[in-house]
This record gives sequence, structure tokens and C-alpha cells, in this order.
Amino acid sequence: MGSLPAASARSVKVALVFPPSADPTAPYLSLPTLAAWLRQHEVRVLPIDANLEAWEHVLREDVLRGLGDRVLARIADLEAKPRLSHQDALLHAALFGARAEAAYVPAAIAGALAVLRDRSGERFYDPAEYESAVATVEAAQRLVSAAHAPLAVDFVGYRTPFSLLTADEIERDAAPDRNPFHAYFEALAERLRAEGVGLVGISVAFPGQVQPAYSLAHLLRSRLPGVHVTVGGPALTQILVRLSGDALERAIGPFHSAVIYEGEHALLDLVRTLERGDDPCAGGRVLRGTTIEDLSILPSPDFDGLPLDRYLAPELVLPYDPTRGCYWGVCTFCHYGLAEVGTARYRERPVDTVLTHLEALSRRHGSRVVYLSQDVFSPRIASAIARGIRARGLDLRWGTDMRPERSLTKERCEELVAGGALSASLGVESASRRVLSLIDKGIPAEDVRTAIQNLSAAGVAVEAMCFSDFPTETVREALETVRFVDGLADDLSLFILGRFDLTHGSLVAQRPGDFGIEEVYRVDGDELATGLFYTERRRSRRAADEDRLEAAVGELASRWRLHRYPWAGALSTAHTMLWYVRHGKDVFRRLGATPAPRVPGAKPRLVRSRYDVVAVSADAAEHEAAIWHELVRVRRSVRRADYEALAATIPPARPKPGRFRIAIGMDPEAVREEAARPKRREGLGRRPSGAASSTKR
Repeated sequence: MGSLPAASARSVKVALVFPPSADPTAPYLSLPTLAAWLRQHEVRVLPIDANLEAWEHVLREDVLRGLGDRVLARIADLEAKPRLSHQDALLHAALFGARAEAAYVPAAIAGALAVLRDRSGERFYDPAEYESAVATVEAAQRLVSAAHAPLAVDFVGYRTPFSLLTADEIERDAAPDRNPFHAYFEALAERLRAEGVGLVGISVAFPGQVQPAYSLAHLLRSRLPGVHVTVGGPALTQILVRLSGDALERAIGPFHSAVIYEGEHALLDLVRTLERGDDPCAGGRVLRGTTIEDLSILPSPDFDGLPLDRYLAPELVLPYDPTRGCYWGVCTFCHYGLAEVGTARYRERPVDTVLTHLEALSRRHGSRVVYLSQDVFSPRIASAIARGIRARGLDLRWGTDMRPERSLTKERCEELVAGGALSASLGVESASRRVLSLIDKGIPAEDVRTAIQNLSAAGVAVEAMCFSDFPTETVREALETVRFVDGLADDLSLFILGRFDLTHGSLVAQRPGDFGIEEVYRVDGDELATGLFYTERRRSRRAADEDRLEAAVGELASRWRLHRYPWAGALSTAHTMLWYVRHGKDVFRRLGATPAPRVPGAKPRLVRSRYDVVAVSADAAEHEAAIWHELVRVRRSVRRADYEALAATIPPARPKPGRFRIAIGMDPEAVREEAARPKRREGLGRRPSGAASSTKR
């Protein structure tokens, strides 16, 4: 698998591929950054946003109808069984939960995508039309997931029960019947062949892209044997830097090579090596990138060749990176980006260069909204850029991530707004003095409050990023954060309160004893070491405390129109920024609670089943949770054979015919004489575990 194909010509054409699954509402920065660097060095580049293209392929009426037929056929096979094993019951629940989606979503999907791409903006900025479009796309994703069950896929995640545990499980999930993007990947392979590509570089920025990247690589290795396939990006870097020896070789798997850390120099070296006909893996399959200390040598991101008119938004929001790394860099919970631990070293582009790039990009692509994509934006350079935008008379609005520094004075905030500042997502984290000290945030809650108020008064849409469940945090301390956000409700455009998740490269993971953690452990069978678990010395919260906290967060969230990434009402997204421009920074407070999902033409339906759908689903979920608790927390070993042995001990479900009401976005409900209305499938006030810091674009 590690052998290298011979280069077919002295000039190597490079395809840069951004795989699913990620945000398709705007281009991501990695491809334009690498394309610009390679083109500056006279390398031919074919950029491919395979994330956008793959979702365009799947979100079509004909494809969704075929998936709906597959769901119904799989249900019929299960219904014909005399009893349902535990795994059958899980599958039955997943499939039955998508029956309404199968009936109504295919006919509605084209209209939903038209709303999201509505260039006039009339439909996109209409709250009812927008909510309907979002509901339809999310319902389509539930249908795609169910048809490939046990897959769960959306614009953030790509998950199966044994995702990424071993090389064998990765290859298993790459099989055509388990991979919703397989048909698109086949077409992409033929396109790369026709284009005469000699090197494919797959950029993996987010966890939801990892398995699809492997699936694509497996297919490319079989279809294009003369093409070198490499991979890089933050998500793969953070996996590979933890591994060595045979484990590293198996993790690289179907790729010829892998670039870790910053990729510009390593990728160019790879191209030159292939052009010479030499073996770029002679020193190993891991190609270590070089940190670019002087960002002035970087060209402006080059978006040429990307389908800029097809992203799921009414106008183009371009990303740009004025800086790299984090200038604070000591938050104990943080591990982000192209760094082995913590965050990458902080560097800045020259301000004049930034302004020249922004002006040229805006003129070339007609973009008036820019997302300044970086780990964190210092008030000092933000002010300098804002002054430059104003001096040059540029019609630009920008959003970014910032620390809520003392230096965000009233005067500075007004200067930022005069220079185009539209939104700022602030790392608030917690309002508890003790927790902030453990985090090493370096900013007391009182200063955070002042920064938020100053930004808001100047006209910036302020978004607060918070989380609970930091080790040793009490429910009282978590509620301090809830009350802090509540007290600033009139100044906050959006907020999110996630849950702490331990990451390998954080200081908490490196020195757990300093944070009240008794033990940090991995589970056997996790070859890629993606899972990290811990136990605290003393866990002071009771179930009643957790319920109290969840209720408080839910009540607070009900005062905003919140959505999950990447929709309007989520932090740091293209849609949210566009809504601020059109409707003002307080739009999501004015709209209030998020309505129930509504797909055009969809109505509740009554269907029959040989099994008690509600009971089968509830029992299967309870048994599944117990199995994984046993494997992860008790045995600390996760292998398919052990899972199947435990599943086999669960009594099978026996037929119990009935009628059930199904509706999009709702759990099936047994029909009784006085049936209650279906409940929403899930709430929006809180992020799942593992999302303590903002999703970067």
C-alpha cells in the first residue's frame, strides 16, 4: 500500500479536494490558500469542493426517492421477521423514524435549495421560508442517514457505531452500500482521470470529513493506480501526531502519504519530487510541514476554479486569514488547529497586505461580506484593519472570533464598526471566577461583561461562546454562567453553552491531576486513538443537578431563534452574518423561540407495523446505551465481536401490531383514543458533548 506510482510527466497537475461532510454555504479557506501558493510557484491546480458537489449529488429528488424506496424495502424485510434482534430493533427504529421524510422530502428538496440560493433574498430572508428550507434539508439528511443506517450524517458529523476505530472498520464504512457519497466519488475519479491529474491532495479540516476522506482515498487507489494520493489538514494532523510505528502506518491506510502541520512547503516539495520521478515517501509516509513564520510571503487566497455561484447562500461570503495561531495560547482546555498541543504559534500578515488582498477579492468576486477566519483576532490588528478599510473606502462588512479583552473600549469598538465590523464571537467560556482561573482565561467576568456591552453599544452583533462541565465545576458554578448570559441578553445577538470535552493536546489532558481528574484513559480497540475518557476524583453533581442545569439552559435558549451549524442562528456562520446585514444584530432575539420544523406539503400520517414501534425504539436505545457503557466505562475495550456478543444477550422484540402516527422531525407515536401531540425530536439550547469551542470556518 505504501508503494509509489511513477510520475508520468515532468509537470504534475494537482487536484486539491475538500471532502464531505462540512458546511456548504460558503467556500472553506484551505483549498484557496493552497491553490494560491502552488499557482504562485507555477503548479497547475484543479480545486474541487467535493463537499458541496457531493451534497448537490445527494440532495436531488431522484436520489432521495431512491433512498426512500430503500428505507421502505429495508422496513419490509424487518417486518417480515418473526422477531427482531437488538441490532434489528435499532435498525427498525432508525428506518421507521424516517418514513415521513421518505414520503415528503424528495418533492420538496429542490424548492428548499432554491430558497437558500435565492439571489433576490426575498425568500432567504423571510423567516418562514427560511425555516422551511432548513427543515427540509435536515429532513433529507435524516433520510440519507436512515437509508445507510447505522450512519448519522449531516453538515457537521459523519458517524457510525464503530467509526474510525480500526483500519478494517474504516474500509468497511467505505463500502458502497454504507457510503452515501460513493456514486459521486466514482464520478469524481473519472473526472480526475480525464483531467490528467497526477497528485490528489485531500484537505481534512473537520472530524466529519475524516471517514469520507478515507472512503474517497480507497476508491481513488483502486480506480487511479498511477495517481499519488496525499492527505492533510487539522483533523488528520491531530490524529496522526499521536501515533507511531505500525499504528501510524495503519492510520495512513489508503493514502500514499500524509502531510502534518502547515502544508504549503510540504505540498510544493511533494509536487517537485514527483516531477523529478523520485519517491517522496523514501523517508517515510508522513511529510512534516514547515511553519511559515513570515506570513508576508503568502499570496491572497485564490478562489478561481471553485463553484462560487453554487454555494447554499444568496450571496458569497468569502473567508480570509489575517493571522494564524493564537496570541494568548494558554487556555488549558484548548487544542485547536495545526498544532500538536494547544494552538499554533501566533503570526500576522502585514496590515497593508491584508487590505490589498481584501480589496482585490471584493472587486473580483463581488463579495461584500468577509469572514476573517483565524483562531483569534487581536483588538490591535482588528483596529488597524478597520482603519484601513475606512481609509480606502471599501464597502466591506466582516465577522470574526475575538477574546473579550479590556482593550475593547467604547472608542475602539466604535472604530471597529466604522471599519466594517459586523459580528464578533467571543470566548466567554464561564462566568465562575474559580473555573476561569482553572481555564487560565486571563480575563475576569467583569471585564468580559464590559467588552460585550461596548461592542454591542457600538453596533457589533456579539455572540457568546460558553461551556459547562469543566472538571470539578459544580452546578452552582455552571448556573453562574447561565445567569451571566441572561443578564446580558439585550447585548447578545446569539449564545451557545456547550459541554466540556477532553482533547488530547490540551493542558488538561497533559496534566490531569491539576484539574481534579483521577484518570485519563483510552479504550482498547481504538487504533486511531480518537476517543479520550476521564474520571474525576470527586463528582459533586447529582442527576437532579443536571436536570436543573438543562432546564435553565433550555429556558434561556427559548428567548433566541437558535439553529445548529451552519444555519442562521448559529455562531460564526455565513447565513448568520447575512441575516445580521439584512435584519440587524438583534434579529434572532426579536424572532424568539425556534419553531417546529415544517416541510412543504408534509402532514402527519398513520401507518401500520407488526411491531410496537415506540416500545421497540425506546428499548433498543436503552439497551444500546447499556452496551456502550459496559464496553467503554467498564471493560474499556471496544471491538465489534464484543459488542455483538453483548447484543446477542438481549431478548428479541416480538411482534405487537399497531398503528402509529409519523411526522417529519417527530418520533413515531402510538395511536390511541386520545393521542398526545408528537414531541420534538431534540432541543436547540445546548450543544452535544465534544463541542466546547466554536466550530471554525
